Amino acid sequence: MFFAPKEIKKETGESLIYCPRRVLVSKEFTFDAAHHLFSYEGKCKALHGHTYHLQIAVSGFLDDKGMVYDFGDLKTIYQNLLEPHLDHAYLNESLPYMNTTAENMVYWIYKTVEKALPDEHGLQMESVRLYETPSAYAEFRKEWDLQA
Repeated sequence: MFFAPKEIKKETGESLIYCPRRVLVSKEFTFDAAHHLFSYEGKCKALHGHTYHLQIAVSGFLDDKGMVYDFGDLKTIYQNLLEPHLDHAYLNESLPYMNTTAENMVYWIYKTVEKALPDEHGLQMESVRLYETPSAYAEFRKEWDLQA
């Protein structure tokens, strides 16, 4: 059973930050796109499409509201910088020149989002995971970028 609160809590002026550690937040997106692969002798050499599932993860320290980064701000980055190149697109034309493998795409997505993040509260990219099918994905992580 659920009980409705008797009153709405009001701010007391004390800190709204409970967690003093770095926290990861992630947002997921879905898009449909077509592509073909170069230098590949399998089915994916031919033009075909996928319903991609994308996960973008960032981490940081909580701001004065107790948040790392607003999920809506991650959505805005996706809508403005990624979606025009990805959703209902022919990836071989809409992305920078590359073989449009999931492995190449996660790196491009990672770097695109990383450039768009504000420099506040220790905010940093953590990872991008891109599913081509429900059971097959590529991932790029911060620690691999630091090994370059």
